[in-house]
Amino acid sequence: MRVSVVGGGAVDESEYEQAREVGRVLAERGHTVVCGGRTGVMEAACRGARDVGGETIGILPGEDRRVANEYVTTPIATGLGNARNVLVVLNGDAAIAIDGSTGTLSEIAHALDTGRPVAGLGTHDVPGVEAVETPERAVEYVESSV
Repeated sequence: MRVSVVGGGAVDESEYEQAREVGRVLAERGHTVVCGGRTGVMEAACRGARDVGGETIGILPGEDRRVANEYVTTPIATGLGNARNVLVVLNGDAAIAIDGSTGTLSEIAHALDTGRPVAGLGTHDVPGVEAVETPERAVEYVESSV
């Protein structure tokens, strides 16, 4: 399964480690991480997945694939700016949201609008988002909901 991991581009150490753990658990269970391909939560989730040999897809806002974080195995340039947020969630079967601001909120909304389950770790309190306390529980929720 592909799981979109969405969240803030600038995060503190605790949020970074949560996202890294989400990526690791997803990859250990055979899932591919889909994200926006840049910094913060996106980098951390990709790093966690790559730490255990997992695959990662980064759907980038710009036209240059080379700006993806170093842990993205498949960078996809879109040239769409933040409009690429919808592509991030459309290319996952479920989503895990960690922290984040308005960009993350838009990704959550797109995921919910398209019927994808969303687990939330310290993110927006939105109807339809399953608030969870740990990275493991986030992965368990999306696995059981697809």
